[in-house]
Amino acid sequence: MNVHFIAIGGAAMHNLAIALHRKGYQITGSDDEIFDPARSRLKASGLLPDDTGWFPEKIHAGIDAIILGMHARGDNPELMKARELGLKIFSYPEYLYEQSKDKIRVVIGGSHGKTTITAMILHVLKHAGIDTDFMVGAQLDGFDVMVRLSEDAPFMVFEGDEYLTSALDRRPKFHLYKPDIALISGIAWDHVNVFPTFDNYVEQFRIFASQIMPGGKLIYCAEDQTVAAVASGVDTGIKSLPYNIPEYFIKDGISILNTGNNEIPLKIFGHHNMLNLEGARLVCEAMGVESNIFYNAIGSFAGASKRLERIGNNNTCSVFKDFAHSPSKLKATIQAVKDQFPERKLIACMELHTYSSLSSGFLEEYGSCMDRADIAIVYYSRHALQIKQLPDLSPDDISKAFKKDDIQVFNDSEKLALYLFSLNTDHTNLLMMSSGNFDGIDLKQLSQRFTGAKDE
Repeated sequence: MNVHFIAIGGAAMHNLAIALHRKGYQITGSDDEIFDPARSRLKASGLLPDDTGWFPEKIHAGIDAIILGMHARGDNPELMKARELGLKIFSYPEYLYEQSKDKIRVVIGGSHGKTTITAMILHVLKHAGIDTDFMVGAQLDGFDVMVRLSEDAPFMVFEGDEYLTSALDRRPKFHLYKPDIALISGIAWDHVNVFPTFDNYVEQFRIFASQIMPGGKLIYCAEDQTVAAVASGVDTGIKSLPYNIPEYFIKDGISILNTGNNEIPLKIFGHHNMLNLEGARLVCEAMGVESNIFYNAIGSFAGASKRLERIGNNNTCSVFKDFAHSPSKLKATIQAVKDQFPERKLIACMELHTYSSLSSGFLEEYGSCMDRADIAIVYYSRHALQIKQLPDLSPDDISKAFKKDDIQVFNDSEKLALYLFSLNTDHTNLLMMSSGNFDGIDLKQLSQRFTGAKDE
């Protein structure tokens, strides 16, 4: 098979390109800009384009499939040439379905926890020796790719993103996967640039649930009333399996799962992670994994990248980074660290980086979500506002939205770093939360300064 990628440098696209290359496909691609880690990984696989830009001469009748990336527009010269030649054109999720349509498809959906639950499932399946293909949205320990495709694996496990399929296809990605086993972890309004109301956002999950294959299973978090309402509307031919928080306790800063037969020390922590664990257990059970095998494996699961990831610590403090950026994720992540280390002060720093978080009409959703932090800090970049073509925000706007009188607001990354370096770190945890990078703040260096470590 000859497959050409238009916008091969995307986070998802380059992983799919590498996966198909490993499967034996002939891969070509183009992009107008490619940054690390995609650049290095494509180069290592021999797939990095010689030049950046769009080259319609690369498109010819011998190509079996064109895969269109998220930022490729309708007037892309390579896309126009492919249409002229009548070539098969797929979006990223369409092609993943094409590769998995003869497999048992497991799709993990929800506003939060998708990556972690998918990572837990893959960790357990690997431990159990069960062969599976997968697509996950973060780099996982023990896996060198984020997409794996094969001829023989009986399962395909998807992280089911509700964001748009492509610039030309406005359907949410997880509407294309047609799961045999589906999970919904939680629903909290996000992506306001695409789903302007909460009801419109919830409707996407109703559609997702309605597309479960006949005789399939829906595993859902019963603690979330919106999710439970969605689950109550599924077809009677679908088996609904609710889950709640499993029994656990915290001892000496470690969460310990009580299975009824054993007490299992965990490397992860937090209420949401305990819910994620129970959801993952039910999915694995639906895939044929016995509970004792699941429990034997889950104790060694250390978490997904940037999901409450500990990047430094000493005897009296720890530094964590997390992907949290929406109000529900922010509140849950702060609560998790406070509950795990109640004797330590918590400095919680988050970056407003996404379109939703920087939209003045959405800011009020952040009200009181950082209340449990002893020191709460919000960072935003005026450059990010300009790129997203959003009106300017003032620090006062943000302070009022978060409804916390002593919140610190910064829009200069150097001043933020200096402020963080100035804080007393004794018996203190630092939590850095963003889907961006705080405009280049070196979190490794910050962690070393915070913990007094010379090397991480």
